Amino acid sequence: MSDTTIKKVQAETAPRGEGGQRYLVSGKRLSMRLWRDEAPGAAKPATRRDYVGFVIGGRAELEIEGQTIRLEPGDCWLVPSAAEHSYRILEPFTAVEATAPPAQVHGRDQS
Repeated sequence: MSDTTIKKVQAETAPRGEGGQRYLVSGKRLSMRLWRDEAPGAAKPATRRDYVGFVIGGRAELEIEGQTIRLEPGDCWLVPSAAEHSYRILEPFTAVEATAPPAQVHGRDQS
């Protein structure tokens, strides 16, 4: 039997994670999260999680396995499975990410 559940989530009332991310809609195998107006600062600690993202506003540098890419409004990116990565926000940054499985399941999104 297929799942026919429809979900709608308002970003303003979506639950927040430890890092300030907003957990948007989530299914059994896929979820979305929003990072809104993240402040510039030092590089975030390296981690290994796969996901895709889209930059809405601001700029950041993403380092993946020794390669650095600059993220700007309109850019999309992919962090491959098991690739070590970190990022540094250069100016107030807003982005949407999709994770599979959902990042907030089983503590995967905790520091």
